[in-house]
Amino acid sequence: MILKSINPYTNKTLKEFKELSDRQVKELLIQSGEAFKLWKKTSFDHRKSLMEKAAVLLRSNRNEYAETITLEMGKPVKESRAEVEKCAWVCEYYGKNAEQFLSAEPVKTDADLSYVNFEPLGTILGVMPWNFPFWQVFRFAVPTLVAGNTVLLKHASNAQICAETIESVFKGAGFPPDVFRNLVIGSAGVEKIIKHDIIKAVSLTGSDLAGQKVAEAAGSVLKKCVLELGGSNAFIVLEDANIQKAAETGIRARFQNAGQNCIAAKRFIPVRKISDKFLELFLEGIRKLKTGNPSEEDTDIGPLSSVKQAEIVEDQVKRSVAQGARIITGGVRDNAFYQPTVVVDVKPGMPLFDEEVFGPVAPFTVADDEEDAITLAGRTHYGLGVSLFTDDLKKANDLVSEFHDGAVFINGLVKSDPRLPFGGTRGSGYGRELAIQGIRESVNVKAVWARKL
Repeated sequence: MILKSINPYTNKTLKEFKELSDRQVKELLIQSGEAFKLWKKTSFDHRKSLMEKAAVLLRSNRNEYAETITLEMGKPVKESRAEVEKCAWVCEYYGKNAEQFLSAEPVKTDADLSYVNFEPLGTILGVMPWNFPFWQVFRFAVPTLVAGNTVLLKHASNAQICAETIESVFKGAGFPPDVFRNLVIGSAGVEKIIKHDIIKAVSLTGSDLAGQKVAEAAGSVLKKCVLELGGSNAFIVLEDANIQKAAETGIRARFQNAGQNCIAAKRFIPVRKISDKFLELFLEGIRKLKTGNPSEEDTDIGPLSSVKQAEIVEDQVKRSVAQGARIITGGVRDNAFYQPTVVVDVKPGMPLFDEEVFGPVAPFTVADDEEDAITLAGRTHYGLGVSLFTDDLKKANDLVSEFHDGAVFINGLVKSDPRLPFGGTRGSGYGRELAIQGIRESVNVKAVWARKL
């Protein structure tokens, strides 16, 4: 099987990759398992130094790596540079904090000595998506590696240039051979790899369906998995909010990466008293966005990752319109491009409300009041994040527990940050990445009890 990397802006093939044979995959698995035996014994200081070197490499080659991201999946180059910079940040963050996060914790019991140890598991498989082809990998791989595990990466089939580039970053930083390796395989080969004895756990960022398949495969052999799946984040604007700032933030929250972001704002829920003003400011901001060649510095909206992805978004809009929703701007597809689009009168039961929309479409559902807004926000099987805009921070904090999501951002867009745990509930998956909670997903939490005889 051949994996193709296609530039979504030109629709031309950039590079083709021949899928690894079963024998080659087996060899990489064995090599990764052998590398773990030595890597787990290295000191935190050594791992920190390598992470610092990786950060230096990322920053010194930022423009080159950014252009790779842009060519392969269509992201505006200025956003691609920010993605590479964020990868350098996570390298530095865990280099600095990993030892503290994984230091043995003494516990007072009836023993003479008792404590909790945090020890690496072995080889961890990462199944990663195309929408943030560098960040998603580094977000998973950095804490996993610095904890003493080895990593095998199964990247998206259309992001193989990024995958091999990431492998070169770790090699260039001095990580030993086989501590981080890229597997050039399609999705069909994942289940077999998960079930291989060398693999001790798996982390997936992807769709609901992919999450279900990975969870089923991992569960059949009783292996741990972390699932970061889709989202349909509500963006709630209450009547006491700063409407101007809410509109400006909402545009960034929806249209970054052409809307191809699991934590993007995907359902706008302003309360009725301020809904017209919010919509007016939102439309004003959208008109300033420039759609075009993602390699140009002033481009805000590039193509979607593929023509197929643009067609999916187009279909979701059309089906919602057929049920009574109205397009007030945008709604036109041109190959892999889809115009920034605003759709009003969106209601529960419509695709734009019920499904994850991975494209530059902002569905608006007006709430009668604060209570109705919270109810509407919860009418989803996802649970990744919520943005809540209000000038009353006490009220906002009181409302946090009303949401079942993994994150609530007050007066801000939902984003990932190495200092905060990241993950969701319900259809958005389980487990956490980043912060102390993320690194502890990839270790054996071992209780130790000792008494003198």
